[in-house]
Amino acid sequence: MTNLVPWQQRLSSGTEDIQDEVIRWYQQTRHGKAYIPAMIWGTLQTEAYATVILRRVVDFLEVPNDVPAGVAKRMERQQVLYDGEHHYDVILGEQALYTNVGGPTVMREQMQRLLRDFDLPSLKLGILPRTAETDVVPMPGFNMHDNGRAHYELVSTGVDITDPSELALHDKALAALSEATYFGDLAKDLINEALVFWSND
Repeated sequence: MTNLVPWQQRLSSGTEDIQDEVIRWYQQTRHGKAYIPAMIWGTLQTEAYATVILRRVVDFLEVPNDVPAGVAKRMERQQVLYDGEHHYDVILGEQALYTNVGGPTVMREQMQRLLRDFDLPSLKLGILPRTAETDVVPMPGFNMHDNGRAHYELVSTGVDITDPSELALHDKALAALSEATYFGDLAKDLINEALVFWSND
């Protein structure tokens, strides 16, 4: 099954309510997976980075401006990384380290945050190099919550996929991406390269 919910409908009261909903998803998910090719995964965003992202969402969709409240909820959601009850396998595209969100200061702090949390027991973070050849076609990013739902964030709507055969294809895609992804020190090296870039900008 595929569910489509337009963002303007879901954000009709602002960003705080939907962030509350996302917190519940993450609290209920014991093992999450994500592929995020061009931006930083929300659960690893700094407050400054998240503020820029949510401000752009509010401005673009012309929904009520409650950015500080939405950011506070996004920061609250990040507690799942530290409570010892959850685990996340996350692949970021190398482009995510260079997509300019808020300028060099914001990006430098974001790279430092990635390095700080890289070795958390709850997190397996990998970076897919920009020149990597994979066995799947390029695709948008998505999150998987346990094995029951895959979630996409598109321009105008959020998409939830729950059909088991479709979810199996998502797992297959993540496995293929993982084969070309850098983990451990190789991934840290890519983040450090991005940190140097934003520090010298």
